Amino acid sequence: MQTGTSTAAGLVLGFALDRVFGDPRRWHPVAGFGTAATALERVTYADRRSAGVVHELVLVGATTAFGFGLRRGGVVATTLATWTVLGGRSLVRAGREMADRLEAGDVAGARALLPSLCGRDPEVLDADGLARAALESIAENTSDATVAPLVWGAIAGTPGLLGYRAINTLDAMIGYRNERYLRFGWAAARVDDLANLLPARVTGMLTAVLASAVGGHPADALHAWRRDASEHPSPNAGVVEATMAGALGVRLGGRTQYRHGVELRPSLGDGPAPQVADLRRAVRMSEAIQVGAVLTAALWAILRR
Repeated sequence: MQTGTSTAAGLVLGFALDRVFGDPRRWHPVAGFGTAATALERVTYADRRSAGVVHELVLVGATTAFGFGLRRGGVVATTLATWTVLGGRSLVRAGREMADRLEAGDVAGARALLPSLCGRDPEVLDADGLARAALESIAENTSDATVAPLVWGAIAGTPGLLGYRAINTLDAMIGYRNERYLRFGWAAARVDDLANLLPARVTGMLTAVLASAVGGHPADALHAWRRDASEHPSPNAGVVEATMAGALGVRLGGRTQYRHGVELRPSLGDGPAPQVADLRRAVRMSEAIQVGAVLTAALWAILRR
């Protein structure tokens, strides 16, 4: 059975495994979940919200129940679950590789890499557009891929870790406003919004606290959060992108081209549009936030049990 101390130890050890080894190259459980979700969609899909609710309940419910079953595994189970759901090292590696390619003038290579970071259409982006897309993705995915799983792990142990990853993966698969998923994916998108309300704000606070690590000022990050975050269509991405923009002293937002269409995003932060050097600073900020998040989550787990 999990205790606060065993949960904290498992979170720290799982984080360490992610930092050393990254995502498993083969037989990744999240990939297996995606395969199962795709198979179930063939049965549950209908162009209505109720069908999407059933799809969400079955997959998230089954995954969370499996997490409850793992609780008897103590530290080992929490460690392996944490390693499974984190994506921090892969995110940092992709951000650095994007910066390397842009710095070398390899726009075609940078376009080929962008889908590993976000769902924007890389073919319509120039070097500056790719830098901005990558930086915004680093900001958002620092929360989604690391902070949020750790927060839910601290709150609920292995059920929180696995349940959150199921929620976030389903949003990435079907939480789109296109013709197929506008109604069927509605539940996935809304549940993901709810699950990330607290983690996004933890990420925002860590970004502000650690702004000086990249030459920024906490007050600028907090100012951008207060002024700009609510203008973003996402209640969570707005927080993490605005605070990142404030910490880096750049301006994010603007015309955003996805494969399903164009969205006009509000401006976040003050200053010039981001350059490759700013993308590298964002990667360093992500690493600092990740370390801050695991220490915060471990302390939280110990104190609340």
